[in-house]
Amino acid sequence: MRLTRQTNYAVRILMYCAANDGRLSRVPEIAAAYTVSELFLFKILQPLVEAKLVETVRGRNGGVKLGRAADKITLFDVVRVTEESFAMAECFENDAAECPLVDSCGLNSALREALNAFFEVLARHTIADLVRARGDVRSLLGIDSLAAIRAPAA
Repeated sequence: MRLTRQTNYAVRILMYCAANDGRLSRVPEIAAAYTVSELFLFKILQPLVEAKLVETVRGRNGGVKLGRAADKITLFDVVRVTEESFAMAECFENDAAECPLVDSCGLNSALREALNAFFEVLARHTIADLVRARGDVRSLLGIDSLAAIRAPAA
């Protein structure tokens, strides 16, 4: 199974927000950290907001933040929102040609079992796990340098 680019960047947005310790994250900063277009990220944000994985704050000082704690957002939550189809073979699709073996096919059964195992693994891992896996995520994303720039001079 191959996840879409949308899912990949949705996870990255959530990781950025988690690494930003609850402060508002600005889309231009997230886009710069991952060298991707802001327009692409705005498109990805919509389903994340609808699923309440992310909250947006409008205005000059607005941005995005996690809709709930990073340890309460699983990879399965993200994949379920961002992926359109989990059809691993033609017989998984709703509009597929009818196969006489569809209800008793060994392939169909094996692929469903594999897909369920994939989902179970994703459900065990949270956004917090991904951020904790590397102690230097903040600096890798440039968050520490942004915090220094934003901090008022003493």
